[in-house]
Order: sequence, then structure tokens, then C-alpha cells
Amino acid sequence: MTHRGSRVLHVGSLSRVEGEGALRLHVHDGTVTGAQLEIYEPPRFFEAFLRGRAHTEPPDITARVCGICPVAYQMSACAAIEDACGVTVDPVIRDLRRLLYCGEWIESQVLHIYLLHAPDFLGRTSAIELARTHRAEVERGLRLKKAGNALMELIGGRAVHPVNVRLGGFHRVPTREELRPLREQLKQALDDAWETVRWVAGFEFPDAHIEADLLALAAPDTYAIEDGTPTVLRADGTRTSFPVRDFTEHVTETHVPHSTALHSRLDGRVHLTGSLARFAISGARLTPVALQAAEEAGLGDPREGAVCRNPFRSILVRAVESVYAVAEALRIIDAYEPPPQPYTDVPPVAGVGHGATEAPRGLLYHRYELDADGLVTSALLVPPTAQNQGAIEDDLRRLAQHAIGERNPDDAELTALCERAIRNHDPCISCSTHFLDLTIVRTSGQASGGCDA
Repeated sequence: MTHRGSRVLHVGSLSRVEGEGALRLHVHDGTVTGAQLEIYEPPRFFEAFLRGRAHTEPPDITARVCGICPVAYQMSACAAIEDACGVTVDPVIRDLRRLLYCGEWIESQVLHIYLLHAPDFLGRTSAIELARTHRAEVERGLRLKKAGNALMELIGGRAVHPVNVRLGGFHRVPTREELRPLREQLKQALDDAWETVRWVAGFEFPDAHIEADLLALAAPDTYAIEDGTPTVLRADGTRTSFPVRDFTEHVTETHVPHSTALHSRLDGRVHLTGSLARFAISGARLTPVALQAAEEAGLGDPREGAVCRNPFRSILVRAVESVYAVAEALRIIDAYEPPPQPYTDVPPVAGVGHGATEAPRGLLYHRYELDADGLVTSALLVPPTAQNQGAIEDDLRRLAQHAIGERNPDDAELTALCERAIRNHDPCISCSTHFLDLTIVRTSGQASGGCDA
């Protein structure tokens, strides 16, 4: 639709993202004046209906927030409530939680690599079309995802919304004999993960550089997954850390008119969490096999300060993290001895607890306040995609401006670029893959009001 120098282009059906949303891009006289990632799905009110529930219930309830990464919600909920109650679980239980989390990392990262992201690099519109031309590769991805699902089924009870997780541990723990068949499956998965690294390393990557601060958990002697200290890597290379309990003093959420999801700022600045942030902050703590994979992927050696800030290359980091998660699962299985009991008792205590873990898409924070009877009086969940929205909009604005200044693409080409840019960050808008509408507003002559982003 065109009127008085303004051009509005509506483009439907961006596939290969989780959920429904829209992008509005404003261009005035060749200058991008605003980019808004509009999330219009209705609020789901999880924090509201957690109030009044028993302190044992959030791990099961919050798992339903997402069908792709339910373990992240369960683990963050357990960590926060156990923190409120002053309970520390058995180290073997911590390892089993990490093993379950490895299963989620494998299945989620591989889902993104093969079914959502790779088609962009190979000129395909969908995973189905990709399977017609790259059948062996897609079958490899499905085989890898099956290995991750198998871990979740054995440890968690099922692959989607696991039912074996409980506060303090698990309802039951596996025997060594039950884990043994998984080891053979994971050995094949490690080979497949290596082939994934080699495959994606051959893709062609557009030049791009994200300026946002990076936020991820860090642990002293391992690559942080199920716990750690929130650590910030600023755009100027400086690092700072803060306790999990101070998370909301640094990460603040605000409503924006164009989205039903909250936007976040880290100390007032745009920030990004997820694979790029983890690799930049904790890459030096990857195991030798994952460090070798990073070198083979062309990411460099993080022990020597290698950092990746090109969002198009995030697929490389996810592939490296897949190698890490498979190898870590094998390590835990080899060392496993069943604990004396499957869980630690967590009696209710009045207090406030904080927990954070690394979901595949980034840092996930939970806070719960409990009364003396163990009832939840308040709850706060800060998912990674809500934190990343500002960085995604910033990234879109820069990429679109660069493209307009370099070759002035038509709307179709600019739309395709924006779609790719969004998928780089693997936003989880909701639990399902659906579509995104794109609106580009072009104006010239008298100044446009633009949009705030």
C-alpha cells in the first residue's frame, strides 16, 4: 500500500522460528530510523498462577512454559526454591541434572542447526526442501536429536515436559545398567556432532558484528550449564560479575508498546545472552574435544581470547556446544554411581530464592518468595529471548542500514535478510514454530516519525 511517499510492505510467513511475531522496519530517505520486533501472542500469566502454589510445584508447572527447553525451566525453578530453603543437593544429583540438561542442549541445538538455520545457508525454504537435496545431513541431524531425546526420556521420564524431575532431585534415578545402552548411542552421536561441525564450517557467512554486551553464567572449573555466576562481557572487552541474587538489580524489564513480551536492559544497556555469550565468556573452560571442534569450526582458541560476535556464525558455536554436550554426557555416564537416595528433602522455609541456568538460548533466571507454609507468594521468570529482543532489534537496524547503503536492495531482498537475522538468534517466541509478518515503511521528503525500538 502506497500513499504520499510512504510505502508499506506486508510479508507473511517467516517459518523456522518458535512462535508468532511481526517486524516493523522504518526507512526514511535511505536511513533506517527504527526496527521493532513485535510479539503479539497473548500473555500467558505463569507468574500469576504460580502464586499460592506449594513450593514443590513450580518445577512441574514452569516446564510447561516451553516444549523445546522444559528442563531449563525445571532446573532454574529447582535452583531458586532450594536456594530459598537453604538446601544443597547431593553432588551425584547435580551430575544427573547436568546429564539431563545435556540431553536438552543436544536436541534443542541440533533442532535449530538442521531444521531452522541451515536452510538459510543452503538456499532452501524449509527443512523438508533441505531433506530433498541433503538427505544424509538431515538424517544425521535427526539421529543426533534422537540421542538427546533418549537422554531426556531415561533421566526425565519423557522428552517433552519431563515428569521425573522433582524438588531436591528426581523421583527415581537410573541404574548403571540402564545408562549403558545410552553410551553406545552417544558414541555415534559424538561422531555425528563432529560431522555437524565440519558441515556448518563450510557455509558462507555474511559479515556482521553485534555490539551488545554479552551475559552468561560462568563457573570456575567447567563450562556453565546448570549453575554459575552471571558474568558480563562489555563491548569494550571489560568483564564484571554479580551474584545471582542481584540479577534484577542489573537486568531490568520494561513494557514496550509494540510487544506483549517485556524488554530487558543490562545496567541500562542492550545485551545478548545465548551461545555467542557463553563462548565469549566461558569458552576457555570447554573440554579439549570441544576446543578442538572450535578450532576446526574456524572460531579460534577461546583460551587465547577468541570471541565470536558475528550472529550469522552462531550456528558454528551451537555445533561446538553440541560436541561438548555429547562428550559431557559420556563423561557423566562413565563416572556414574547411583546416589543413596534419589532426592534431598526440601522442607519449606519462609524466604526468597534465586536460580539461574543456561537454556540453549541463554541465561534463564527464576526468583520465588515463599511463606512459612511453603506457599509461593511471588514469582519472577526472566527468559533469554525476552532479554535478547533489544539486541535483535539493534542487530536488524544495523544489518538493514548496511545493506541499504551498500546495494539498496528491494523489499523482497531486504525482507529475506531480516528473516535470516532473526533466525540467527533462534528466538523462542512461544512453544511452537509458526510465522512472522514483516512490515517495511519507506518514506522520503518530509521527515517521518519513525519508531522507537
